[in-house]
Amino acid sequence: MSDVRAPFSRLGDSARGVGRDLLTCLRFYSRLPLPAFDFEASAHELADFGHAIRMVPVAGAIIGALGGAALLVAWRLGLPPLLAAAAALAVQLRVTGGLHEDGLADMADGLGGGSDRAQKLAIMRDSRIGAYGAAALAIALIARAAAIAALIERTGALGGVAALIAAAAVSRTISLVPLFLLPPARTDGAAHAAGKPCGRALFFAVAVSAGLAVALGVPTAGWALALIALVLSAGAGLYVAHLAGRHLGGHTGDVAGAAQQLAEIAFLSALLLRTHLG
Repeated sequence: MSDVRAPFSRLGDSARGVGRDLLTCLRFYSRLPLPAFDFEASAHELADFGHAIRMVPVAGAIIGALGGAALLVAWRLGLPPLLAAAAALAVQLRVTGGLHEDGLADMADGLGGGSDRAQKLAIMRDSRIGAYGAAALAIALIARAAAIAALIERTGALGGVAALIAAAAVSRTISLVPLFLLPPARTDGAAHAAGKPCGRALFFAVAVSAGLAVALGVPTAGWALALIALVLSAGAGLYVAHLAGRHLGGHTGDVAGAAQQLAEIAFLSALLLRTHLG
């Protein structure tokens, strides 16, 4: 009897492991009021975040879907594409607490205002926002809203929702690239505590992200543009990692946030490219 039950027991353990990893990612990337479940050893603990990152794209897709729901409601109420896009971004900001936007602003302030590595890191840790950070944040929000609005106009509200979900999943996976390629720039902070992503878990996350990008991006923009969006999004993450390595000597949580923002902008923008390949 024990031999018969063993496969089901392993299947149950695997399902609980996936559930734990998804909850870990949702708690890290969002402020959703998630309860603690019986199968969790310790809720709100990042001890195994390096392995849990395999579920980052799923957590990202959920966050994107919440923004997509707001987009659909705004669209059904008769709001124009730009306001529907703004509603989607507002919900995502509320859900995430502006986690990634804060990282982009801090990194822009640090790299723009600091004269050496120590000063750049100090500026990035300062909770106040400067001119570079404010400008980067404004440009990022404008670019995202404009891209989503254009996608709504070109492909309809459902196309905009599909792009939102795919971009949210892909960009959050890409945000892990600096953490994988670079050492921590500090000996404390969230990025240091999270540790280096597990290679196998990152590969799984990349595969899931690519699957979501194809499944949701192809109906919206075609095969070519969906693949171009993936490549440009990855390129944005690699560029942020390059900047962090050059200026900071490593990564921080802010670097991951900046990588997510640029990757999302790159992904959404690529879906709008006018090309005979799309």
